[in-house]
Amino acid sequence: MNSSLLIFIPLLPLIGFIINGIGFRHVPKSLAGVIGSAAALGAFAISILAWTGFDGQPQVVKLFDWISIGQLTIPFAFQIDQLSLLMLMVVTGVGSLIHIYSVGYMHHDEGFGKFFAFLNLFLFFMLLLVMGSNYVIMFIGWEGVGLCSYLLIGFWNKVTNYNNAARKAFIMNRIGDLGFLLGIFMIIQTFGSVEYLDVFAKAANGSFSINDTVIVTITALLFVGAMGKSAQIPLYTWLPDAMAGPTPVSALIHAATMVTAGIYMVIRSNVLYSLAPATLGVVGGIGLLTAVVAASIGLYQNDIKKVLAYSTVSQLGYMFLALGVGAYTSAMFHVMTHAFFKALLFLGAGSVIHAMSDEQDIRNMGGLRKYLPVTYWTFLIATLAISGIFPLSGFFSKDEILAHVFEHNKIMWGIGLFTSMMTAFYMFRLLFVTFFGEFRGTHDQKHHLHESPATMTIPLIVLAVLSAVGGLMNIPHVLGGGESLAHFMAPLFELSKQANPDLFEGHLEHSTEYILMGVSVGAAVLSILFAYNLFMSKKVVPAADKDVTGFPKVLQNKYYVDELYDAVFVNPMRKLSDALYSFGEFLIDLVVNGTGRLVQFLSGRLRLLQTGETGFYVFAMVLGILVILAWNLLLK
Repeated sequence: MNSSLLIFIPLLPLIGFIINGIGFRHVPKSLAGVIGSAAALGAFAISILAWTGFDGQPQVVKLFDWISIGQLTIPFAFQIDQLSLLMLMVVTGVGSLIHIYSVGYMHHDEGFGKFFAFLNLFLFFMLLLVMGSNYVIMFIGWEGVGLCSYLLIGFWNKVTNYNNAARKAFIMNRIGDLGFLLGIFMIIQTFGSVEYLDVFAKAANGSFSINDTVIVTITALLFVGAMGKSAQIPLYTWLPDAMAGPTPVSALIHAATMVTAGIYMVIRSNVLYSLAPATLGVVGGIGLLTAVVAASIGLYQNDIKKVLAYSTVSQLGYMFLALGVGAYTSAMFHVMTHAFFKALLFLGAGSVIHAMSDEQDIRNMGGLRKYLPVTYWTFLIATLAISGIFPLSGFFSKDEILAHVFEHNKIMWGIGLFTSMMTAFYMFRLLFVTFFGEFRGTHDQKHHLHESPATMTIPLIVLAVLSAVGGLMNIPHVLGGGESLAHFMAPLFELSKQANPDLFEGHLEHSTEYILMGVSVGAAVLSILFAYNLFMSKKVVPAADKDVTGFPKVLQNKYYVDELYDAVFVNPMRKLSDALYSFGEFLIDLVVNGTGRLVQFLSGRLRLLQTGETGFYVFAMVLGILVILAWNLLLK
């Protein structure tokens, strides 16, 4: 395709942001929604053109020279290759559906135009992140999505808790971003460039040994940034709180944009990470730990969005687990399928919240499938997909990850399988308690129950189809497929194979793959049956918070990690800040007020010299002349 068209992919959302941002108080709601959605759809249409016109070779489109310092030149340029194309399709495609959904969901909100302006800005920065040809442009997008998450999580800024959640997300991401920035500085120092093609070619030319200290340090620092952006232990606690914003924001952050940035960065930097198996080991370990911890917390959450939020953290852990064993394609595959079913789950939750007059506690719901049939059936498809039930998309991507992990480490595979069982259980717990049984809400809520408008249900249906068939893009050979996605992405990893061929060795027998698939699906079905027995047959409703005791109480309170962070970091920092403020206030008062009082005292004394008597003034003049003469004599 014409390379000049590529600039319009991020430019259209930026134009939408400018129009809605400047005129959000004056542009009619209907027009603001059209402008915002059209900007996203336009970017999606051009992304499709870029996909169809791609010839298999990386294409760098240089817009202008940006920074030149000595030998270092950083152009403002875009790179179109297999990875950026896949991310473009996810970001603009799922992002467009979320924009359309938002037209109905936010229709009655007084900040409608501002909301669409922020959504478009979010899309713009994410597109910069994935299209940039170097780490500096990636960093601009990286920081931009952090800013937009702050604006959108705290969109309803009259609620203090929402403001606190936005601030928490912003600060925790800044912690990770410091590591990311230091990693970029080390890349500049080591390679003299930040352009992907230059850096990766120099890294793979044989001058760096496996686990070279410099490469390990660079990859570790970059991963610190990924831990913040993609919510991995210990920087994960901001993401569950991010559900404070409007539900479309949760869908955009959790599915299509911000949290996928860390995964994208590691896959983009696959040459560096392949040279640093030590770092990959840490990546995989932290990913697995995050997956287990988040899934266990999800077992006892009762806020419909918070269950999904911890599910996102857990699924991101799965993706990092895949990266940790060098399964870059599998991680990207799960990024895509997860974008489909997680966006669907959040938007479905939004449809429920919309019908329930903003109620989010599943204990106050029940029986909603009769009133919200489209929402129920699409939510069911997404729940089956995330649980890994054949033949939905989550089955293919999740099992591919588990197969690679089994090949790498049997214990890690066992823990990953157990995590998938917890996922199936808490997701069907959510489904059964929300959509089945008797309605447990108020009479007014029941009276107003209704299916969402077409602007909300059509995106749900589209995402349900994608969640059902998305796995077809990479059907494994064992099931008669051609692993299309793996072949498409293969050129991205040629330098990695050249730098560390041992990382890509190994292959499972078909019989082993069949067994692993059977075990995985069987484990998921067992979890579903257990949830069915508990919440359908026995009609158990999750207990009130005050009645939960023991380890379930620990899980319900999220292992008290937030309380630990408050005790170790937040409260001491607040006390130090208060002490410094008090000292500063004392110092300022001392200087300012002291200066004022000194001037007041001196002026009070000096004004006594103004007597109004001519004789005194003549005497003072003569005395002054004598003092001046004496001074001149002393100087000689």
